[in-house]
Amino acid sequence: MGTYVVWIVSVLAVAVADGSREKREGLSLEPGNWPSCQSGAAAPRTRVDTRDRVAVLRQYFATAGIQAYLVPSEDAHQSEYPSGYDKRRGYISGFTGSAGFAVVTIDKQALWTDGRYFLEAEDSLDCNWILMRQRETGVPTMVEWLKTQLSSGNRLGASPFLVSSATWKTYSDDLKKAGLLLVPVENELIDTFWQTGNGRPPQPDTAINALQIQFAGVSWQDKVNNMRTKMTAEGTDMLAVTALDETAWLFNLRASDIDYNPFFLSYAIIDKNTTTLYILNHTLKLTSQPTDNGTMMNLAAHLNTNDNGTCTGRADMCVEVKLYDQNLVKTDVNVRAAFSNKVWLGYSCNQAIYSAVPEGKILQKNTPIATTKTKKNPAEVEGMKKSHIRDAVALISFLEKLEREVKAGQPWTELSAANDLKTYRYAQQFNRGLSFTTISSSGSNGAIIHYSPSNMTDKKITTSEVYLLDSGGQYLDGTTDVTRTFHFGTPTAYQKECYTRVLMAHINLFQAIWQKGVYGREIDAFARAPLWDVGLVYRHGTGHGIGMFLSVHEGPGRISLAHDLFAQDNPLDEFQFFSDEPGYYEAGQFGMRLENIVMVKNATTKYRFPGAEFLTFEHVTLVPYAHNLIDYDLLSEKQINYLNAYNNLIREKVGPELKKQGRDAAYEWMMQKTEEYTRKTTSSVSSLTGCLPFVIFVLSVVQTL
Repeated sequence: MGTYVVWIVSVLAVAVADGSREKREGLSLEPGNWPSCQSGAAAPRTRVDTRDRVAVLRQYFATAGIQAYLVPSEDAHQSEYPSGYDKRRGYISGFTGSAGFAVVTIDKQALWTDGRYFLEAEDSLDCNWILMRQRETGVPTMVEWLKTQLSSGNRLGASPFLVSSATWKTYSDDLKKAGLLLVPVENELIDTFWQTGNGRPPQPDTAINALQIQFAGVSWQDKVNNMRTKMTAEGTDMLAVTALDETAWLFNLRASDIDYNPFFLSYAIIDKNTTTLYILNHTLKLTSQPTDNGTMMNLAAHLNTNDNGTCTGRADMCVEVKLYDQNLVKTDVNVRAAFSNKVWLGYSCNQAIYSAVPEGKILQKNTPIATTKTKKNPAEVEGMKKSHIRDAVALISFLEKLEREVKAGQPWTELSAANDLKTYRYAQQFNRGLSFTTISSSGSNGAIIHYSPSNMTDKKITTSEVYLLDSGGQYLDGTTDVTRTFHFGTPTAYQKECYTRVLMAHINLFQAIWQKGVYGREIDAFARAPLWDVGLVYRHGTGHGIGMFLSVHEGPGRISLAHDLFAQDNPLDEFQFFSDEPGYYEAGQFGMRLENIVMVKNATTKYRFPGAEFLTFEHVTLVPYAHNLIDYDLLSEKQINYLNAYNNLIREKVGPELKKQGRDAAYEWMMQKTEEYTRKTTSSVSSLTGCLPFVIFVLSVVQTL
C-alpha cells in the first residue's frame, strides 16, 4: 500500500511540475499534437519543414509494394550515434535526438520517442507529424497505431540492414496478429533520393590506427583466442561481429567514422581457424602510414596481413581483410554458416545478416566480446582512472574561469562555454576529442535532457538561472563523462532542495552495497528514493556503462528501471565502469543533474554470509559539487561524510596534477569548493542553558548534603 501511495504522489507531482503535463499533452493522435502547433502559437526557430521530403518518400511506395515505411534511428550496426550519412530518421522528420523512429503511411506520419526527447521533438517536428510520447498513458505502440491506419493485408516496409533481428521478429509477429505484414525493402528508400551533394554528408571513411598495448592491455591475438575459447564453451564455431565498438575493441583499432566515437565502419567473422575483418577501402588503408601518434605501425603490420588483405603462414595469427560491402558480408556469412554447426550472433545483429544464417544454426545472445570488454583489464582500469584525473584538471580550470567571469558580468553563452571547455580538454595529454556533443544548457534549456546548444537556441549564462553542463572527452587511455549543475547567483530555496535531492540520490547509489549477481535495475531505486520521497521523478536511466576509449554509452550492463532491454542486461561485476547520474527537470524552468563515473569493486562488509560476495562502487570522476546549491539540513551524517571524503579525494588526486600543470587559479578554486563541512551545533552556553533545570536540581541536592 505504501508503494502505491508513493506512486500516486509521484504522478501528481509530475503533473504539477510539468505544468499539468496530462492537460498540456492531452491524448490527441492528430498531427501537430503539441502546444506550439496550436492556433496562434509561435513556431520554434528549430522547427524543420519536411513536407517535401515526406512527399518524395511516398512516391516510392507503389514501386516497393508497401502502404507504410519504417525509418529507424540506427545504422546497419545498430549504433546509438550513427554517422551523419546514416541519420535517415533525422532527415525525414527533422528530429535529430538519438532515440526514436518514424513511420510514414500514405496520408499520415508519426514519430515515437521517449521522455528524454519530448521537448526537443516538439521544437523540431513540423505540424504534419504526430508525436508519439512513448510510455505515456494513451499513447499507442507502432503496431497498435498501424492497425487503425492500414487495412488487412497491407504491408509495412523497412530495410533489413537497419533493423535489429530481435526488433524485426517482434514487429513481424505483432503485425501478423493484426493482419499486416512486415516486408524487407532491399534498396533503402530514403537513400534513393537523399544523395551526397544534396545535403547528405558523405559516407565516413577515416584512417584506422592501432592502439598501443600500453593502453589496450591485451593483444588482439590473445583477445581472438579468448573469444574462440568462449565460443567452444557455448558450442559455436563461428561468430559474426556486427557492433562497431566490438570490432574496435577486438582488434585494438580506433578511427573516427562516427562523431565522438573512435569507430570505423566494419564487420568481422571469427571461426575455428580464420578471422576476417571488413573495412572500407581496405587495400589503401592496409598500407597507409599511421595518422595518430598513438600508434607505432600501419594496419597491415598490426594485423599480420599482406598488403592486399590476404594471409600467408599461420591463419590464426593473421586477420584477413576484405572490402566493407553489406551484400558481400551477407554472402560470406551465408556461405561460411553452411560449414558451421552453430553461429553466434549478438543482439546488435541486423535482420539482413541474421536471415543469412539457417534458423536452426543460430545462437543469439550477448557476444563474448560485449561481455568481456565491459570488464576492464588492469591496464584499462589504470588508464580510466588517470584519464579522469586529467579530465578533471581541464574541467576545473574551465569552471574557475567561467564562474569568475559570469559573476563579473562578462558575457558567456551556452555555445561559447562549450567551445571554450573543448580547448581545455584538447590541451590534456592523450586527448583525442570529445566523447559526445557537450550539453551546455542555461535555464529552461536545462529541462531538455539531451539538449545541445545551437545558434538558434543559444542562451546567456547568467547569475539568475541554473546552468547544467554535461560533457566528456576521449583519451587514448579512457573515456570520460561528467555532469555538474551550477547557480552563479543566489538560488531559490526550491532550486536548492531539488539540487540537494538529486545529490542525495547520487550519493545513495554510490554508497549502495549489493550481492554479486544483482542487475543494475535492482539497485536503481537507491537513487530515486530521495526524489520519490517528495513526489519527484526523472525520465531516464540512472547509469550507463562506459568504454575505454570507446563508446560513452556501453552495454550490456546498465542501471535503469526501463524494461525494454532486460533480456540483454548483464549483472554488475567487478571492474565495470558506470555513470551515476540522477536528475530532476522542470519544463520551461531548469534542469538538475549530477553525474560521476564510478567503478564496481568488491565490498568489505561487517559480516560475510557463507558463499556470498558483495560489491560496491569506487570513485573515478573527481570534480567538486556546487556547494551553494546544497541544503545541508536535508543531508544525513552519512551523506555529509561522503561529501567530505569525496572533497578530500579531489584534493589528494587532482590537486597535484593542477599544480604540476601550473594551474594556480584553478587549484585555489578547487580548494575553496572542497572545504570540509561541519554541521553547525548549538554553542556550549546554549547547551548549558538548556540543561539549567537539571543543574539547579543537582546544586540543590548538593546543598542539602
